[in-house]
Amino acid sequence: MSSSPAATPGQAHYFVPQPSIYPFILASGMFMLALGFILKINQFPAGPWIMLAGAATIITMLFKWFGKVIYENQTGAYADWEDRSFRHGMIWFIASEVMFFAAFFSALFYTRNISVPQLGGMLAQHGVTLWEGYTGGWPTAGPKASHFEPMAAWGLPAINTALLLSSGATVTWAHWGLLKNNRFQLMLGLFLTVALGVAFMACQAVEYHHAYTEMGLTLGSGVYGATFFMLTGFHGFHVTLGAVMLTVILLRSMSGHFSAERHFAFEAVAWYWHFVDVVWLLLFVLVYWL
Repeated sequence: MSSSPAATPGQAHYFVPQPSIYPFILASGMFMLALGFILKINQFPAGPWIMLAGAATIITMLFKWFGKVIYENQTGAYADWEDRSFRHGMIWFIASEVMFFAAFFSALFYTRNISVPQLGGMLAQHGVTLWEGYTGGWPTAGPKASHFEPMAAWGLPAINTALLLSSGATVTWAHWGLLKNNRFQLMLGLFLTVALGVAFMACQAVEYHHAYTEMGLTLGSGVYGATFFMLTGFHGFHVTLGAVMLTVILLRSMSGHFSAERHFAFEAVAWYWHFVDVVWLLLFVLVYWL
């Protein structure tokens, strides 16, 4: 991602890397990960080991592949054309992520505001219930729920909201430092952002443990439990990925990469992090609060 010096005046062609075996090895790692998971859920002893081998292959290839891209960048292979291409690619990637979460939010809206109330209303007119005690209200935990509590907004979710909003401010502060060529502000801002992201993940882990062990709220707690964990779980995965990317940017900044003029790798990760912040705000309002 382009933090290299500007293109030389004679550069007229888009940079095309040499053929690489990395995509083949990465695809093989993904295949092993999926195969191991299938074997594991079917209780084959080799399943977990194949999963670990696939995960190790993926991580190794990502390090090598990203390292190659960074090397190409630092040696001046990328210029203005590539910079524009990277920006367009990141915009489309974030747009695809918007659609990903929009699908889950739409499922929550349909279930909560249309499906569940209609089932309650139509069946009640005929004197029928889906199960004993079913009223068509939200949240509904399904017929097999024993002890069940919905997750309240004020507590760990509110703390997590403060953490992520603060992290959005610190990554912006780091960007200001980069634009001023203030390396200390850049690195401190990135460090604080990563620390806040890790704190968010720790709080979410505590929340999940509390939900499973004390509240009876699990993936098996009907449609409420399913939508809650799908939305918050996928968001937590995105926070984890964002924290990893921010850590890479921090390490690159410590190595002297990026300048005030060319630093799209930093900008791309900052865009992604702000997207994660916005999704959490929607989650906090629509899943926890309302």
